[in-house]
Amino acid sequence: QVQLVESGGGSVQPGRLRRPPCAASGFTSMVYWLYWVRQAPGKGLEWVSAINTGGSRTEYADSVKGLSAISRDNAKNTLCLQMNSLKSEDTALYYCVKEATPDRFLNALDAWGQGTLVTVSS
Repeated sequence: QVQLVESGGGSVQPGRLRRPPCAASGFTSMVYWLYWVRQAPGKGLEWVSAINTGGSRTEYADSVKGLSAISRDNAKNTLCLQMNSLKSEDTALYYCVKEATPDRFLNALDAWGQGTLVTVSS
């Protein structure tokens, strides 16, 4: 069965960075696009970033362009999102998500991790 497990969250001061990883299992990671999605307190889900099967293509939401870097290691079945210069508005529950259809971009999101909480405050 498919499993996605995020970690690496916690509290961080403004201007610092966090790099939460996601461990994937139960599927062939190299076949699927993978995504990061977040939910801030009291708000809805927001797509953050994406990476293709081989890691050669990446996409970012306007809110994090130039401030974040998504990466994957298919040999280790892991996904990471490095977030630099964090601000209070970046406080959210961060999820790693699997694309449902092989080699498709944002066609459908069918598997989610439990999320890891990143809290940005002084």
